[in-house]
Amino acid sequence: MGVFDDLVGQERAAVALRRAAEGAAEMLAGGSGAGMTHAWLFTGPPGSGREAAARAFAAALFCPDQGCGHCDMCHQVAIGSHPDLEIVRTEGLSYGIKETRQLILRAAGAPTLGRWRVVLFEGADRMPERASNALLKAIEEPPPKTVWLLCTPSPADLVITIRSRCRVVTLVTPPTAAVAHALVTRDNIPPDMAEFVARATQGHLERARRLALDPEMRARREAVLSIPRSLTGVGECVIAAERLVDTAKKEADAVSSALDEGETAELRKIYGEGSSGKGLNKGLIRGGAGAIKDLEKLQKSRATRTQRDVIDAALLDLVAFYRDVLAMQFGAPVELANEDRRADLESLTRSSTPEDTLRRIDAIMRCRERLAANVNPQMAVEAMTISLHRPQL
Repeated sequence: MGVFDDLVGQERAAVALRRAAEGAAEMLAGGSGAGMTHAWLFTGPPGSGREAAARAFAAALFCPDQGCGHCDMCHQVAIGSHPDLEIVRTEGLSYGIKETRQLILRAAGAPTLGRWRVVLFEGADRMPERASNALLKAIEEPPPKTVWLLCTPSPADLVITIRSRCRVVTLVTPPTAAVAHALVTRDNIPPDMAEFVARATQGHLERARRLALDPEMRARREAVLSIPRSLTGVGECVIAAERLVDTAKKEADAVSSALDEGETAELRKIYGEGSSGKGLNKGLIRGGAGAIKDLEKLQKSRATRTQRDVIDAALLDLVAFYRDVLAMQFGAPVELANEDRRADLESLTRSSTPEDTLRRIDAIMRCRERLAANVNPQMAVEAMTISLHRPQL
């Protein structure tokens, strides 16, 4: 099985990337390299597999057989150990100018194994304007064997000067049946569960996998989807908002604390804390305090982003719920993401109008925008729950 066979529901993109990998091999042999370029932009909705497609393409560039899926090159890319592949993940709220400049310097180096040097930038939409301008120069004049793979939900998430210099690979939401089939065949998830989570996550493969394997995640989803029914008054709206934000904070704290403790201990060790012997002391050596402060800043930013991501996932579940309500109000013959909550959907369908439902969806989307703009989560979610209770306001 080749690396492109793993891209669930992305047959058209897989064909284009396979041809480009063949063109890259021709380029290395002195040919024209048809279809190959040095800057790529992978776009698509959440769950479409942007990063998976970019990683598969990176493997195909390194592989002598353009992505066979079983050679050493493909294996190294799969586990993230290939010396010529750098995967950039924006763990904090944004990827700053300093980090971008350092990345550009590293990307300019010659490949270790002689084929390509590939930078796979996940979440490239998190670059602020100054960082984007710095990256533009590197994309305009890349070294001959450096390839940039940028991943964003939409081409509009990058400044036009960058996206105009990239070849765009557009991914789509995988069909529910394709996601369910992948879960059954790859993860041995029972067919009924696979179909349920594939439908509930609207084709988001990774979320579907986690939902199938994690009972706590299924319980959190149930709590979120019970919110519309619980909003019987303003007091209940405030309570629901507080509960949602508090749950997100606890989950973010659990994730962050597990990472923070190990990172801090490792950094202190690097800077000599606790060392013994001639010329050493038990405190941090010069520069250690500043490095610890920078790490703490990064960890705080990561915790904030994790909390926002948890809340955002809950908001997307609510959007899917009201989308189902709207579909039922119009009698649209579409698959319902929340078929398991049909009683709640039917109740809200009867007690509200399509205009109410659209206002509720707008309220959720405004909440997402406010959170992205650093509005206090409690205030943003409270405003949303009140609007869900009283959509006419």
